[in-house]
Amino acid sequence: MNTYLKALIVNVADGFYKVNRYKVGDYFGPVDLGLHLSRHFGSLNIGAGLLAGSIFPGSNRLIVTGFSPAWSGFYVSTMGGAGLVFNDLGIDMLAIRGKAPTPSVLYLNRIHGEEIQIDIQPLDIMNIWKSGRGGIYSLTDHVYDMFGTQYDNDPRILVTGPAAVNTGYAAIASMPIKKGEISFVDTWAGRGGFGSKMYQEHGLAAIIYGGTFIDQDFRDRTVADQWFVDKYNKKLAAKDLEATAKYRFEENFNTGGTFGVNYATLGGRMISFNYRSMYWTEEKRLEVHEKFVRNHYLKQFNEETIATKQQTTCGEPCVAVCKKMRGEFKKDYEPYQAMGPLAGIFDQRAAEKLNHRADTYAFDAISAGGVVAWLMDCMADGLLKPSDLGLTDRLPKFDPDNFDVVNDSMHNAEIGCEILDSIVEGRSPINLRAGARKLARRLSGRHHKEIIDRFVCISFARNGWMVPNQYWTPGVLSPMAIMGKYFMHYGEEFLPPRELGRKDAIRFKQELILDNMGMCRFHRKWAEEMIPEVMESLFGMQEQYLHKISMAAARINARNSSVLWEGERNIDFIYNFLKRKRDVDGEKHPDLQKWIDEFEKDKKEAALSFWYEIHKGIQETLTDY
Repeated sequence: MNTYLKALIVNVADGFYKVNRYKVGDYFGPVDLGLHLSRHFGSLNIGAGLLAGSIFPGSNRLIVTGFSPAWSGFYVSTMGGAGLVFNDLGIDMLAIRGKAPTPSVLYLNRIHGEEIQIDIQPLDIMNIWKSGRGGIYSLTDHVYDMFGTQYDNDPRILVTGPAAVNTGYAAIASMPIKKGEISFVDTWAGRGGFGSKMYQEHGLAAIIYGGTFIDQDFRDRTVADQWFVDKYNKKLAAKDLEATAKYRFEENFNTGGTFGVNYATLGGRMISFNYRSMYWTEEKRLEVHEKFVRNHYLKQFNEETIATKQQTTCGEPCVAVCKKMRGEFKKDYEPYQAMGPLAGIFDQRAAEKLNHRADTYAFDAISAGGVVAWLMDCMADGLLKPSDLGLTDRLPKFDPDNFDVVNDSMHNAEIGCEILDSIVEGRSPINLRAGARKLARRLSGRHHKEIIDRFVCISFARNGWMVPNQYWTPGVLSPMAIMGKYFMHYGEEFLPPRELGRKDAIRFKQELILDNMGMCRFHRKWAEEMIPEVMESLFGMQEQYLHKISMAAARINARNSSVLWEGERNIDFIYNFLKRKRDVDGEKHPDLQKWIDEFEKDKKEAALSFWYEIHKGIQETLTDY
C-alpha cells in the first residue's frame, strides 16, 4: 500500500487551490518536496514531517523552504513545535503561490475530517503593527480576534512584522496558544528572510491554521521502547531525557539551555564588540568573559531564569523545556549573543530591550545583531558619524577597559534600537532592501574603505548574505550552499580546510535527516541514528530515505554560489583562530603552522587558498550519491 505526502497549493492572488499527492519514496518530507515545489512554482513552502503528531519527542518542527530573498538561494528554516497543530490540517505541506492584491491573512481550518476551509482576508497592516503590543505581537492578537472562535481546538498563527517591508531578512514568528491564551514563547523560522518573502512576494502578513483532523500517527510506545532498548538499552523516554540534558539543566555548570551552557564554557572563545575580541590577548578575553559575562550577564540569567525555573517548551510536549524565560522575554544564546556581547551589551535589561525591539519588528535576530554591531563599531572608531546614518549624535561605548556594564550596555542598546528603527522606517542612509553587502559597498565608497572590512558575513551570489552563527570557529564561514544554520561543522578543533569541507558536507546530510522528518536537532543524539531505522520499520525504506537525503544535498549544492570572504575581518576571523589554537590550546597538528605561515606571508592569498580548500572538500563529498 502506497503512502502519499499531500501538498495544499494555494494561489493567494485569486484564492484558487488544489491538493497534489506525492508518493512517499519519491519524496519523504518538507525539504526534498519543498525543493521540488520551489523549482517548479517559486513557492513559499511550509510543512511538517511524516512523524508529526507521533510518539517521538521533537517530531513537530515546522519546516519552511523556498528561495530566500536574503541568501539569494534555496534555504531551509525551521520553527519549534508549530508542526503539531499543522498536522491537524491533514496535509504535509502548504505551498503558497501568487501575491495577494493587498496585505492579507491566510485562514486554514479543517473540521472533523472535512475539506480544508480557506479564506484570504485583507489587513490594515500598518495600523495593526502600530497598535497594541506592537509589531508581530499586535498582529497575532488581531488575527486571533478575527478567527480564533472558528476553531474547535487552539490554532497556530504565523506572522511577520515591519522589517518585512524594507528588508530581505525579516523572519516568521509564532507563539503557542493554550486554552485561548497566547503565550510569550515566541518561536521563529528566523534565518533566511522568509518573513520578507511571505510579505513582499506573496502579500501575506499572517497565516492562521488548525483543525480537528485525526491522523493515524505512530503512537505505539511499546514498539518504540523496544526499538530503543535494542539499540541503547534504554526506553525512549529515558534516552531522550539523557540526550536533552544540556537544554534543560547542566549540573556541572549549574545552568541550562544554550544561553547558560555556552556562556559558562566559552571563556576566551567568546566574541564581542563586533569581533574586536579576536585581536586581544587571551588574558584580556578571559578578563572580559569573567567580569562582564560570568559575574554579570550569565549571573543575571542564572538568578532570574534558572533558579526560578522559568522554562517551558515550544508548544509540544518535550522534556528538554529549552525555552528559558524571564517573564515575557525568551533567552536563547545566539540572539542574546548577537544583540548582546557582539554589540557591546552585557546586561540583561539592555539585551532585553534590543532583542525585544528586533523581535517586534520580526528581524532575523542574528543578522540584525551583526548589522547593528558592525555599524556601531564603525561609529566608535570614527569611520562613520551618526549623522552619516541619520542617527542622533551619540557614539557607542566600545572600550572594554572603560566600560560600565550596566549603563554602557543600555547606552549601546538604545543606539541599536535607533538603528533598527531607521532600517524599518526606510531612512535612506541605512537602506537594506538590497541587502547588507550592498549597504557595506555603498558606505565604503562614500565614507571610508575600511567600513566593508569591518562587516563579518557569509556571501552568496551577487547580494546574498548572512551573519554567521555566533561561534569562533572556521566552520561558520564555510562556503556551503546553505549557511547561517548548522548545516556545517562548528566544532572548536583545528581541521585542515579540505577535511573541514568534508565534515561540513557530512553534517549537512545529517541535519537534512532531521529537517526532512521535521525533527528538532536538540534530540539529534538519538534521532540521527534512529530516524532511518524508523523509516525501515514503518515503511521499509531506510536505504531509500538515506539515498534521497544524499540526492537532496547534492541538488542543493549544485546551486552553490558561495563567494570568497569580502571583508578583512572575515579573514582575520580565520587567521586569529589558527593562532589561538597554537598559542592558547597548544594544538600540534602538522598543518596548523603551515597555514599560519601562509597567512603571515600573504593574508589574502592564504584566505583564498583556505576558502577554496574548504570548497573542494564540500564539492567532492556532495557530488557522490
